[in-house]
Amino acid sequence: MRQRLRHPTTLLAGALALLAVLLFGALIVSEGQRRDEVWVRHTLEVQNDLSRLLSTLQDAEAGQREYVLTGQPRFLEPYRRAAASIAGELEGLGAKIGDNAHQRGALARLRPLIQERLERLAVGSELRRTQGLAAAVEYLVDGRGKSIMGEIRAEIAGMNQREATLLAARQATAARTRTIQQGLLAVGAVAFLVLTSFIVLDSARQVGRMRRSRDELAAVNERLTAEVLGRERAEEQLRQAQKMEAVGQLTGGIAHDFNNMLSVVVGSLELARRRLRTDPDRAQHYIDSALEGAQNAAGLTARLLAFSRQAPLAPRPLDPNKLVGGMSELLRRTIGENVEVETVLAGGVWRVNVDRQLIENALLNLCVNARDAMSEGGNLTIETSNTSLDEDYASAQSEVTPGQYVLISVTDTGVGMPPEIIARAFDPFYTTKGVGRGTGLGLSQVFGFVKQSGGHIKIYSEVGRGTSVKIYLPRWTGEAAGDAAFAPATTEPPPRARDREIILLVEDDERVRGVTVDSLRELGYDVVQASSGDQALQQLAQQPRIDLLLTDIVMPGMTGRMLADQVLAQRPDLRVLYMTGYTRNAIVHNGVLDFGVAFLQKPFSAEQLARKVRDVLDGRGANR
Repeated sequence: MRQRLRHPTTLLAGALALLAVLLFGALIVSEGQRRDEVWVRHTLEVQNDLSRLLSTLQDAEAGQREYVLTGQPRFLEPYRRAAASIAGELEGLGAKIGDNAHQRGALARLRPLIQERLERLAVGSELRRTQGLAAAVEYLVDGRGKSIMGEIRAEIAGMNQREATLLAARQATAARTRTIQQGLLAVGAVAFLVLTSFIVLDSARQVGRMRRSRDELAAVNERLTAEVLGRERAEEQLRQAQKMEAVGQLTGGIAHDFNNMLSVVVGSLELARRRLRTDPDRAQHYIDSALEGAQNAAGLTARLLAFSRQAPLAPRPLDPNKLVGGMSELLRRTIGENVEVETVLAGGVWRVNVDRQLIENALLNLCVNARDAMSEGGNLTIETSNTSLDEDYASAQSEVTPGQYVLISVTDTGVGMPPEIIARAFDPFYTTKGVGRGTGLGLSQVFGFVKQSGGHIKIYSEVGRGTSVKIYLPRWTGEAAGDAAFAPATTEPPPRARDREIILLVEDDERVRGVTVDSLRELGYDVVQASSGDQALQQLAQQPRIDLLLTDIVMPGMTGRMLADQVLAQRPDLRVLYMTGYTRNAIVHNGVLDFGVAFLQKPFSAEQLARKVRDVLDGRGANR
């Protein structure tokens, strides 16, 4: 062992080889985990299809029953829609369970039962139309229909139970795979640390033998210490930048798929809420709960993107004093009566160039945090002033450029924070609040927005005395624009189409496309739809008039931006509105929306869609 310790290079090579082997094993396990998760999603999709099939059949029964009772043909429409869609749902379900002999057998038993039930419903409807209510009722009360539905429910329940058993087994397999992966990574880390420790100890002994005199080395040691400290600061800044890049890529990929799902949830629930007929109170309760959950998930995605500095910014030159002054009344209502809010606005404050909505959200977030720190009441002060950050200060901070800044500070007289909490205050998901009182993303969202805007944020706090959060935003010396004051949400009804305007909708996700088409048509627009850029170009060649191109950005093959570039080359006056859940490198560069771009962030509600489409058609809504 002593002989080996004299060859640290060999030990390091061995450590790296071991790590490479462990990493290769972890990658293999990771691929297995990915396959496990695919099967888990497959099982959940089958369960969802079974529930939808039963619901569709029940819709058919309900529509036919209402027609028999009332004789009004309009009640047959739900029955016809449900009966028409059942065949497709059965085919889709059959394709998904083709690998399961038990489920195929159950589906084979289920098909004739459903067919018989639909035929009985059709006969009952025909009797009501030709012979009247009494004949239809006499046919329907023989009990056979109820018996068939009982058999159908039993078959579907059995299929659901088998899928639930498969789901439990597959989730257990996925959990074991994750445990193995974590174990491999842990072993690799421990092995590397042990070998590195031996190398460091051997090097230390060699350095000790080389020392000649404590007095001669004192001056050299001081210089080396200063250099090491400077190098450690530089390495910490590099690690922070690399961490932010990794988090940005991760959250960006999640946001794209997650927001597609949320678009379906939000749009479908809004449409369903307007069309439901039976048990409206209970249905309304469930719809509102689901809609609120989807909107909360969308807010979480937005906060993750803000922290990772991937939020699409639409900066405007604005006067900080007018912004803070315009928010004063809202802040007082939000904070409550037991906290006294004071604004101290300096004269001649420079303009800044930031995204108005995000700076408003940041100030509101800081004020709410300050209120929570003053449970017994206190004073909250918002101040603005001009300041400068010099070279010495900037060199001691991460990602700070010397220069002129506008300072906006939020100061409270609350409980304060100790140094160890201040050091972690901007970490995502870190919170000192109780369960259910905070997500831990508030300050990290503010941090990401300020950094993405080229600014700096600092916390000063003393336990028992209070906290001051200072935001430094770069001075704007470009051309002035209209002052951006606080704008409360409008209560006007969503705007509708004018003069049968035509929209070309391009979206590769079928579910998102379907919901968006329905929403636009309910607003009075004529909609031409396409699932890809190539198909959109074909539609444009056939359509003599298109008023707006509404396109997703992230699509296979031709992206939304590539499609818009080709279309505008042919029709330069065509209005274009982009929509996506993730915008990196398409219409956003260096964190800022490209000039002249109109953009709608997924997920969006029907009202947001209506207002943005109307703004773009009327020549508003672009980043200018």
